[in-house]
Amino acid sequence: MLIMATAVKPLLPLSRSPLRILPSSPPWIPSRPTSNSWPSLPIPRLSEQRADVSASVAFNPSGNFDLSLYDDEEDSSRVAPPMPPTEGRFEVVIDNDVIRSLDLSPFQVATGITSPLSAEPKEYLERTIGFTINYTREDPGDLRELSEFPDVRLWFLRLDATCPWLPVLLDWRAGELARYAAMLVPHQMNMRMGVVFNPEALELFIMSKVMVVYTWLKKHDVSKPRLKTSDMARMLGFGIGDELFDLIDQHPLDPS
Repeated sequence: MLIMATAVKPLLPLSRSPLRILPSSPPWIPSRPTSNSWPSLPIPRLSEQRADVSASVAFNPSGNFDLSLYDDEEDSSRVAPPMPPTEGRFEVVIDNDVIRSLDLSPFQVATGITSPLSAEPKEYLERTIGFTINYTREDPGDLRELSEFPDVRLWFLRLDATCPWLPVLLDWRAGELARYAAMLVPHQMNMRMGVVFNPEALELFIMSKVMVVYTWLKKHDVSKPRLKTSDMARMLGFGIGDELFDLIDQHPLDPS
């Protein structure tokens, strides 16, 4: 996709060593992996100890979206569990009634963000935001993940439409960003690799959020907005070039 050529480069593969941008093609050539394998993208926590793993996202370079839930890999290759929730974070608790009525009041009460236009990011960047989803399945034997239920995804779509900059405020180390993305981006579940996103859909999601988040952080005079936005993209396996930020600065939009 040429739209990704100037600024977004998949970081493949990522290891548990400190983050680094791997060699890629020149800026105007899409840096698409050519391997047919299914590498796993560990999502490191944002701290000095970047080797810690909080969740895992698999990037599908071939575009083949037919994955088995199980595979023949050894159990040792399964993804690591998320880190515990950040202490003192804003906790949004939702249940079936809230979800089915598209009621955003639990989010507003828990975070104090009653109006997206008045939200100040600095406190939320420090404490972060997380979700407790108390969802009762109609069929107790239904083994689908929460991100596979249409009504749950619709609630998160409504929230994202109201607060499109929300991903930068989430509790990344506890896997909240990966789960939030799964609510909005087509994907499949795999026992070894975890969430396997549709690659083109994930690219578009990242591009959209980078534009929104960077502009929003700059509007509120948050320090190092490029770094914070780039860190958010890295959590889902993408490196952001300065070319995109330069273009956004040249043609600014007023964020909501």
